[in-house]
Amino acid sequence: MKASRLPASPERYPLAPPEETNVLVSWAKELIRQLRLAWRLFKDRRVPWGLKLIPPAALIYILSPVDILPDLGLGLGQLDDIAIILLALKLFIELAPAEVVREHLRALGAKIREWPVEEPALVEGEFEVQEE
Repeated sequence: MKASRLPASPERYPLAPPEETNVLVSWAKELIRQLRLAWRLFKDRRVPWGLKLIPPAALIYILSPVDILPDLGLGLGQLDDIAIILLALKLFIELAPAEVVREHLRALGAKIREWPVEEPALVEGEFEVQEE
């Protein structure tokens, strides 16, 4: 007797329905793109060397025996390591010069609308000090 192949139902695979798989895939692609962007920025001479200390500092923290959360629980101790890496990556990209970030994003094939790089706001105006 031949078994019939039925389409996978959400009840059979409750943790990974197709909609969530696409979100995970897009999140993974976004993470890879940011890693590639950070690597390109790290190699660029126009990025200040002080900023280039952020990624190695995060790696030193990961490799050091000192942890914010101790590695007692299964997986719980690694959460601070993941958070430090993600925050360091975000901080490094955000503090890099905006025009350099845009140039590398274009080279990576990103649409600039997807990657908002905020310019510092310039506020113009006048004020008057009144003495009492």
